[in-house]
Amino acid sequence: MGIAAKELSLYVIRPTLAYLGQNNPNAETLLLGIAASQSNLGAALHDRRGHGLYCIREPRHAALWDNYLAQTPDLASLVRGLASQHAFLGNPHLELTVNLRYATAIAWLLIEQLHVSIPAADDIQGMARVWRQAFEPQGRLRDFANAWRSCVTPLNQVA
Repeated sequence: MGIAAKELSLYVIRPTLAYLGQNNPNAETLLLGIAASQSNLGAALHDRRGHGLYCIREPRHAALWDNYLAQTPDLASLVRGLASQHAFLGNPHLELTVNLRYATAIAWLLIEQLHVSIPAADDIQGMARVWRQAFEPQGRLRDFANAWRSCVTPLNQVA
């Protein structure tokens, strides 16, 4: 069992996006859907597909730092501020597994660097297309939609 969708949004995704200057409910919903499809909202934080809530692969993580964040030092400093002071230097990829806010920032930046339009919160197919482009190029849109229905929809319907 993973993290409750509402709590993940409220305590991790929303504050991380706000910290990055991205107060966008659609981005929040997109990241929640990605976490659902990548790790079943944290039920599996480390597997062959990558690290953490968003299953980010080490080469993608390194490339984001080398090719995107290196070009934007203020943003890099902001993101680095989310990482553990000493652990990041020893094993930066471990931060993707143990630090939910850092992992969320990196996941958001993987999307942001693509310069894609963020779909509306009720556009599951649109979110699935962004997920596939940013995280799973071989992924099936229906897999994202199924993860959304099983992980996010029931939790949002609790009275």
